[in-house]
Amino acid sequence: MIPTKRLRRTVAALALPAALLFTAACGSDDGESSSGGSSDSAPSGPVATVTGQPGELPEISVGKNATVGEETVSQVLAEGDGDEVVEGAFIRLDVLATTVESDTELLNTWQSTSADTGEGEDGGEDSEGALRKQIVTQAGQDSYLPKAVTEPLIGEPVGTRLQVEGRATELFGDSVAQQYGFSDEEGVVWVLDVAGTADVDLQAEAEGEQAAPEEGMPEVEAGGKKPATITVPEGQEPPGELQEQVLIEGDGHEVEAGDALVVQYTGVLWDTGEKFDSSWDRDSASGFQIGTGSVVEGWDQGLVGKHVGDRVLLVIPSDLAYGEEGTQGIPGGSTLVFVVDILAAD
Repeated sequence: MIPTKRLRRTVAALALPAALLFTAACGSDDGESSSGGSSDSAPSGPVATVTGQPGELPEISVGKNATVGEETVSQVLAEGDGDEVVEGAFIRLDVLATTVESDTELLNTWQSTSADTGEGEDGGEDSEGALRKQIVTQAGQDSYLPKAVTEPLIGEPVGTRLQVEGRATELFGDSVAQQYGFSDEEGVVWVLDVAGTADVDLQAEAEGEQAAPEEGMPEVEAGGKKPATITVPEGQEPPGELQEQVLIEGDGHEVEAGDALVVQYTGVLWDTGEKFDSSWDRDSASGFQIGTGSVVEGWDQGLVGKHVGDRVLLVIPSDLAYGEEGTQGIPGGSTLVFVVDILAAD
């Protein structure tokens, strides 16, 4: 599990658990539409009208008694001029999603901001300069969003605005749609703005000579495309403040708040040295937005300002992690130790 904070309610209603998202329907390879059944009784194109410019909050209008067809459809509303999105790449998105039948807003990143401020150039701020909590997912994969939603973005450049429409049962699968109370014919309209993309070898790791740990810091054996071995100093009380050390220095892009970060990582509990998670156990790097409160504060503080190619050792006290409540597999009050290889930032 990426050390995310508890998701805000609007996202939790849409960004369903990964194991459930794997039941989502797949899209077609042509990026124009994905078939979920016969379209004989359904509209051949989108039923919603979307207005607004990329980077700005879109407005979605749907006619009275409109019905989304059985076939999931998509169309490019505005084409960008940035790097091309490739299959499996991590993409950073602004997303507005609403239902057709009940006119319920499911997700709106334009209304979700962090307490941090920044000066990004990609439109990732609100009118007061607060960074938006954008979505980071993989293109054409069942990831944070269903495959059928992001697959039409493959081949499109950064800056593109895309509209996708489909039935919830086709996008999420019957069981998940029923779990969240969608009717059989309930449609969902998505508007996605591509703010960034990072195409990276998902088996990559930081390379270079690793520095010895500073006094009081855990020992680290890392490399070989497997979870790091982290040895906590025996008998030593955990630090009360965030501790960090760059073990391998990279020379890539400096990580900025709001970036989509792609990393390999291993985490252990300070008290026991027990590993509770590692991206290597899933055979793939992990992606998320940094510096916007989307992950635990210790990661936001410890990774912003580092560089692509760095291997970073973090010792995070509980108040910058999961606090006294803890989370699955992590007891309340736990100090956490992470080794993080930064593979990409965009």
